Amino acid sequence: MQVAHHLRIAALATAIAALTSGAAFAQKKYDTGATDTEIKIGNIMPYSGPASAYGVIGKTEEAYFKKINAEGGINGRKINFVTYDDAYSPPKAVEQVRKLVESDEVLFVFNPLGTPSNSAIQKYLNGKKIPQLFVATGATKWNDPKNFPWTMGWQPSYQSEGRIYAKYLLKEKPGAKIGVLFQNDDFGKDYLKGLKDGLGDKAASMVVMEESYETSEPSIDGHIVKLKASGADTFFSVTTPKFAAQAIKKLAEIDWHPTHLVVNVSASVGSVIKPAGFENSQGILSAAYAKDAADAQWDNDPGMKKFFDFLAQYAPDANKLDSSTVYGYGAAQTLVKVLQMCGDDLTRANVMKQAASLKDFAPDTLLPGVKINTSATDFAPIEQLQMMRFKGEKWELFGEAISGAVE
Repeated sequence: MQVAHHLRIAALATAIAALTSGAAFAQKKYDTGATDTEIKIGNIMPYSGPASAYGVIGKTEEAYFKKINAEGGINGRKINFVTYDDAYSPPKAVEQVRKLVESDEVLFVFNPLGTPSNSAIQKYLNGKKIPQLFVATGATKWNDPKNFPWTMGWQPSYQSEGRIYAKYLLKEKPGAKIGVLFQNDDFGKDYLKGLKDGLGDKAASMVVMEESYETSEPSIDGHIVKLKASGADTFFSVTTPKFAAQAIKKLAEIDWHPTHLVVNVSASVGSVIKPAGFENSQGILSAAYAKDAADAQWDNDPGMKKFFDFLAQYAPDANKLDSSTVYGYGAAQTLVKVLQMCGDDLTRANVMKQAASLKDFAPDTLLPGVKINTSATDFAPIEQLQMMRFKGEKWELFGEAISGAVE
């Protein structure tokens, strides 16, 4: 009896040991790119080429992950951030993303920039069930969990923002004659669609000219001259930073003073307004969802204090006036939140599940009242913006945060 009793106890102990080790094993789940010590994240950015002004975003994210690693990482794991230059070229984007997935073996691709580049890699990543997470472009198509469950945007969609400008014009300038200059790709067309959808049946009479340009053009001066000749009294500049600055300068040069709206992606004081000249930029309108580091009103804001401390320690050479620096910080902070929520289940499926479970998350750099919310059916994290006007050497916010949610 004694022996049988001991055997039973031994068997029970073995079973308990098996169960507990099984539980410990079950707690940690990894896909390629994650281990007990590391989370490997891939990224592509235009560090060269026509949109190289945005390369700052990747550099800021890299610095932010260094900060996280210095503080002990995420649940004890260090972030290994592998970022490549795709020069804002879709074929190059495909090549670099394949390298990240097949050679570097990253867990997922985070904040890849540009509508053309992301369009080129979307089917490949979704086919392989690899998250294309917090895409750095506001094309509306990233919010399509049914058809592309592995792709999620981050910033407000261009259509949402276009609708907000339409709401503003219908209220403040219902008789506006709008001339639109837009980049001839998904980025430009999305904004134009948002504006027209927002204007509704007034669009046909209010939009008097639509002029497109290619990113390969050295200058957009000729397009601006045509738009002035159209008789437009309102100019909607759907441009990336280099061309937005050119447009501001050209308007001053030809003495054309329409109501001037510039899209959020090109509202940076550091990379657009300052190069174009403060004197040429007075009264320009835009909309924002993030705080402007160039604006003294945020100097004592707790979130922005954290941002400035981070720059001082981890990115001392960064231009704090460049909105891309603020953007990179906010996007990186959102990702860190998601990875913390993942705990020890670092599978690609769980990364997407947690990214789709954000509730009222507010990175340090978002405007008061703007919060990140996602769900299994809502892959558009930020949907509110606030109108602003350029005055002196800074943007002045006015009105309330407006939702431009695209139904």
